[in-house]
Amino acid sequence: MISAKSQREIETMRQAGKIVALAREAVAAAIRPGVTTKQLDRIAEKVIRDLGASPSFKGYGGFPASICTSVNSVLVHGIPDQTVLKDGDIISIDIGACFQGYHGDAAWTYAVGNVSEEALRLMEIARCALFTGLEQVKAGNRCSDISHAIGTFVEANGGSVPIDYTGHGIGTQLHEEPAIPNFGPAGRGILLKKGMTLAIEPMVHAGKPHTRVLADDWTVVTKDGSLAAHYEHTVVVTDEGYEILTINPDKEEDAVYGQAGCH
Repeated sequence: MISAKSQREIETMRQAGKIVALAREAVAAAIRPGVTTKQLDRIAEKVIRDLGASPSFKGYGGFPASICTSVNSVLVHGIPDQTVLKDGDIISIDIGACFQGYHGDAAWTYAVGNVSEEALRLMEIARCALFTGLEQVKAGNRCSDISHAIGTFVEANGGSVPIDYTGHGIGTQLHEEPAIPNFGPAGRGILLKKGMTLAIEPMVHAGKPHTRVLADDWTVVTKDGSLAAHYEHTVVVTDEGYEILTINPDKEEDAVYGQAGCH
């Protein structure tokens, strides 16, 4: 069931989202050649727990870590381990935090040292796809308006989106209805209403859209080995549009986190 959240619930989700933002900030500051993905996981978990929340992903369906660390051709669900980041890598960091029973969820892709022009372009396409999709988040629009905007933008810029992985509703459950694909026709699906909370998350391949899951039953990689990028914010639908919940409202530049240059 898809439900609009009360003001009390939205405020709790703002707190969860702020914790996600602070964990993301701490992880981003630590990303450099020579760091292991396990070290990044420990940094995020400490921030989340120190702020009175718990990592949404740890133990979720058996997932063994607090964040997802997806390097290069890994699309999503990369498990933090002793993998050492190298100059030229890109890494997608997906973070979830549960605060007083409500979740925040966000992902961002980062360059490790000096990366290729191809990697930078992919990251830019995926990042701007997020904000292109968010432009369609407003009361009265249909869910698939978001999907269509993302897919059209990515395709027009030479990328592709996987069909098996989607954005989603979010609240007391990490994944709630509706599923929000990153492709498809506009004007379909549920009617967006004020107070609905959604995790919008374009996932973009530099190559073809096909994926495969590795033997650990979690790590999703591009089938052709091409680079992948992943961006996500948790938002609440408003009459005028949307409010991003996965930001630090005490930090002025976070008000439009990551939006620069996409319009």
